[in-house]
Amino acid sequence: MKHFVLTLSAATFLAAAPGPAPAQEVNRELVPVTGDVFLMRNNFHNSLVVRTSEGTVRIDPINAEAGAWLNDNLGSIDAPPVSHLIYSHSHLDHASGGDAHAGAEVIMHEDAPEAVDGVAATRRVGDSESIEIGGKTFEMTNLGPGHDNHMLVTVVRPENVAFIVDVAAPKRLPFRDFAGANLDDWIGQIAKAQELDFEIFAPGHASPGTPEDLDDAMTYMQDLRAGVLAGLQAGKSVDEITADLTLDAYGDWGQYEDWRPLNIQGMADYLQREGLVN
Repeated sequence: MKHFVLTLSAATFLAAAPGPAPAQEVNRELVPVTGDVFLMRNNFHNSLVVRTSEGTVRIDPINAEAGAWLNDNLGSIDAPPVSHLIYSHSHLDHASGGDAHAGAEVIMHEDAPEAVDGVAATRRVGDSESIEIGGKTFEMTNLGPGHDNHMLVTVVRPENVAFIVDVAAPKRLPFRDFAGANLDDWIGQIAKAQELDFEIFAPGHASPGTPEDLDDAMTYMQDLRAGVLAGLQAGKSVDEITADLTLDAYGDWGQYEDWRPLNIQGMADYLQREGLVN
């Protein structure tokens, strides 16, 4: 499968007096998923890109630089300019820079902020809504509270690709310590995503997978919750739980070494904060 790849160096090294550190190199590429559906990768963040007869539909702008790069490289996949921009949610690591696609119809959930990084919606959708654009159907479903309270999953048909952002990723641990989220609500978001009908799981991070990867993500969250709860109920400290709860079944997942301890810490904080230990 051919990939369309461009690596951009955001800064060059200058042999001069000490000054600000050079910016991080940014790696961007357009990766075919199936049919007219592509992932645009911007380092560790993904945006979904869909060719249609009415224009290109993009889900999540990521940032202005990513949008400018995409505008310059749509020709590499024979795609027209971006005509519609859908927001999965409003966290700015996914939702910045939408004005790179000036003139596009901007679609957000009805509970999203009035504007996200200065960009206002031109169309609001409810908890379950479908839109026909250029021969494609975009089925948008709000997963409810958890990781943000207006998290839209979009299933693109006829390709049957689900773009699921942040609540799960194929064979990759959740980000760090969950940032104080309600983790039972988060588990509920995964459960609602499991009810959707799709064939390919396109994530906001990591590489595409299958519905079974979403099932595995649910099992991981359940194993994490049960293991941490058992440790806390046994009177163990978080350090002791981290040493004992190795979660070996997930040892080959992305970020296992770095984020397993932080996942345990975040789950422990949640269970204690919500009074769920006793």
